[in-house]
Formats: sequence, C-alpha cells, structure tokens
Amino acid sequence: MTEFSSRTDAPTRSGFVAIIGKPNVGKSTLLNSFLGVKVAPTSPRPQTTRKGVRGIYTTDEAQLVFVDTPGIHKPKDAMGKYMNNEVNAALADVDAVVWVVDLRHPPTDEDQMVARQIRNLPKPLTLVGNKTDVAKYPEEAMKLYRALLEGREQEVSEVMLSAQNNPGQVQELRDQLLAGLPESPFFFPRGASSDQSREQWAAEIIREEAMKKLRDELPYAVATRVNSWTEREDGLQRIEGEIVVEKNAHKGMVIGAGGKQLREIGQAARKQLEVFLNHKVYLGLQVIVINGWREDVEALRELGYE
Repeated sequence: MTEFSSRTDAPTRSGFVAIIGKPNVGKSTLLNSFLGVKVAPTSPRPQTTRKGVRGIYTTDEAQLVFVDTPGIHKPKDAMGKYMNNEVNAALADVDAVVWVVDLRHPPTDEDQMVARQIRNLPKPLTLVGNKTDVAKYPEEAMKLYRALLEGREQEVSEVMLSAQNNPGQVQELRDQLLAGLPESPFFFPRGASSDQSREQWAAEIIREEAMKKLRDELPYAVATRVNSWTEREDGLQRIEGEIVVEKNAHKGMVIGAGGKQLREIGQAARKQLEVFLNHKVYLGLQVIVINGWREDVEALRELGYE
C-alpha cells in the first residue's frame, strides 16, 4: 500500500482498526459517527454491509483507518462466505479491533462466534456496548458480553455509548484509538474519507435505499452497481445505475405497480446523493436479472465482491 508523508518532518502515527460484530449492531453507524461523514450504508435490516469499507480520519499528526466489516453470521450461500472472508481478512491486517455489541439484548450464538474469533487475537481490543439510549439493562448485558472474552490474556478496554445519539462519547473513543496508533507514515492522502470510488459509494447508497423499501428476503437478493457518471457544465451529476436481482419474479417486485417502487427507491437515493455531493443529481435506474448471483462466484466477482 502506498504511504503518504506528513506535511512536516515531525513523526506521524497511523494504523488500521477493524470494527466487527454480528449483523445489525450499529457498526456502520459507529463508523459514520467516527468520521462525521457518511461512508457506509445503514439500514434497520441485518447484513447491510457486505464489503470491508475503509473510513479514514486524519489529524495533523495521526491517521486512523477504520475497516467496517460485514456482520459475522452463519453463511447460507457464496455471498455469505464472501462476507465472512472479508472479516477474516480485516482481522489479519489491522492494528486494533473494536467489537460492537447491542446492549438491548443478551449475547446470541452469533455473538459467541465473534467472541471465539477474537478471544485469543493478539491485538488491542475494545468492547463497545452500543445503543445505551434504548437498552433497559445495559450494565447487565455488558457483563454477559464481557464474560464471552473470559480467558483472554490481553487487556480489553470497554466503553458504553450510543453511536447514533452520543457524538461526544464516540469522539472520546476515537481519541483513545488515535492515542494507541503506532508511529508510521500516513497510508492515504489528507482529505480522503474513504477508499471507495465514487461509483462504489453511490451504488451502496442506492442499495441502502432498496433495502429500506423492499420486504422480507428480497433485499438480500439485491445488488447494485453504477455504470456511468458524468458531470454537465452546469454541475448536474448524471448517474446511471442498475439494481440486480436473482429471479425474473423479483424484477417486478422491485419495479412495483406502474414503476412506483423503483421511483421511490431512486428518489430516496437521489436525495441522499444530492446532500453529500452538494449538486443536483439525475439518477437513472434499471432493474436486471442475473440468475442466482449470490451462489455464482463469477457473478459475485462481476458485481465487485472479490
């Protein structure tokens, strides 16, 4: 990976921190809160994150690269295996780990899977109890999660917060992580907030809105990609994208009666894009079918899951 020097000759610190946990505990919300800008999709549905998105926070002397990972779960298809492999790859190549848990509930089998994976990991670990603002018994839940790490030789730091509603607590945690970084040149240029291309980022915004609108299992059979992005002289951003489904029957469900569902997905995604880009956006969407893409390794690669 290319290293970028600081503007001065003063020593700099830089490192990677993986954010892990089971699906739907608030990992992406925490990442976006760390950065103060949205780089990862969020939705109430589990498994919104599919790729290890990197979010970058840089000060004058330090650069913290967060790796937002998919939720660890029991995979049911090639897509699920890819997502778990993303977590394994992240854990092998980071300086520290943040394990996010949902304090509204006691640990589940998936939380135990996470704990087994990190219990003996020889890297600094922070246990983050999330959603304190809506948890009835956060202290009791935290004790149960802490017990899953029993036998770990290295120290575990702990913090309880609300990633969505307590930015001050999130900033304190970010400062603690910054202080623990090793001396190193920067890995990304100043001003970068993510390692995603703009097309990848926009595709994830579209998928987030599709997941919010679609029901039952259909969101997990949906992928998105952006095929073209052009900018007119008046500043209008023209983005053409695709929503990919597994079956012909799904296509009609995504489009909806008279195209209503697809229009609503497009309108919601366009509003998000305009806010972050600070430009007017034309978003053209079409729905295509790639039969059984979640089980097709070649199709996964074609859709950017490689």
